[in-house]
Amino acid sequence: MTNQQPIATNHETSIQRRSLLGVASVLGIAPWLLSAYTGDAKAAGHAATERRKLGPIEVFPIGLGCQWRPSSTQGKVADLYSSTFDRAAAIKLIRRAVDKGVTFIDTAEVYGPFLSEEIVGEALQGVRNKVVIETKFGMNVDLKTGQRLDGLNSRPEHIHQVVEAQLRRLRTDRIDVLLQHRVDPQVPIEDVAGTVKDLIREGKVLHFGLSEPGVQTIRRAHAVTPLAVIQNEYSMLWRGPEDQVLAICEELGIGFVSWSPLGMGLLAGTIAANSRFKTKPDMDFRAAVPRFSPGALPANMALVNVVREWSQRKNVTPAQLSLAWLMAQKPWIVPIPGTTNMAHMEENIGAATVSFSASELKQLNADVVRIHIQGERLPEGVLKMSDVEAPLKT
Repeated sequence: MTNQQPIATNHETSIQRRSLLGVASVLGIAPWLLSAYTGDAKAAGHAATERRKLGPIEVFPIGLGCQWRPSSTQGKVADLYSSTFDRAAAIKLIRRAVDKGVTFIDTAEVYGPFLSEEIVGEALQGVRNKVVIETKFGMNVDLKTGQRLDGLNSRPEHIHQVVEAQLRRLRTDRIDVLLQHRVDPQVPIEDVAGTVKDLIREGKVLHFGLSEPGVQTIRRAHAVTPLAVIQNEYSMLWRGPEDQVLAICEELGIGFVSWSPLGMGLLAGTIAANSRFKTKPDMDFRAAVPRFSPGALPANMALVNVVREWSQRKNVTPAQLSLAWLMAQKPWIVPIPGTTNMAHMEENIGAATVSFSASELKQLNADVVRIHIQGERLPEGVLKMSDVEAPLKT
């Protein structure tokens, strides 16, 4: 296969996505609803009222990730991939997601820092009790200046300070799910879990979770304070949780939240083999990710071709196909795609209407497994913070 062929097929996928959105716009209906009717109508009727369990929490099958930072353009906010919109549009997007049935909103202290939590807090005024807010602590952020400092910080006294600030920014009296953003190699997880347990006792936090932890740390934390959620990267592009983490979640009754469920845009069909990612003024995070490098990306387009072919077969968009694949793996997996685009958000929600027969899922899984992905999933400095085991308590 030449290098030109994947580019052409990716272009076709992009046209398919744009065509669906264009038709929906002309008809004045939500893109996800159009895709539901052109896809599996039986599944649409079933999934419309379906909910998923994250431990003891019940939520809509698809959440919304809110990870934004100030843009270099005055008055704008940007995502990790250098897409921008203004604060009012961000608030409108969150409110629209809630109106469409989304009940799980994910953010973090370090996103901005502080900016994303502030936007979420403003957006949810008047509808706060309709949603589950998940946010995170553990990055080393100066609480006064917002400056990102070296290393991690999950010291108990710092966690208490962070949570008080988060409650103010989120304009709420409780955090539904509080995650340790990354395991702190300097603090025993028993101390972290014990601190969160105290916050739960005080009513400031309702549930506890971990993001990208080592597997033994999951067990140790759960023994102190039951975990509701493990949040890891998981998609057709990165299936690492299938090795051990999903089995532990199933054993212990922990829900799983998938970040980057669309493979940083690759699985939505918006990237070509010759795509390059800008480094300024608003850096696209993918510019530093090895699997998106010029040496790896052309080979990784083989997965895009699989997604494109299956999305055509199912009469859905590549994004919907990819999200539906995730949810088909386990009934307690909830993806949290993020976007700055209202139509894409509604399209993502439509994935809840897509289902697979047993034979379809078996074949799709086999097609995905056959693809060998080249390049690490994250930059080295970020990757080393995953799968960390907390120090033993002495």
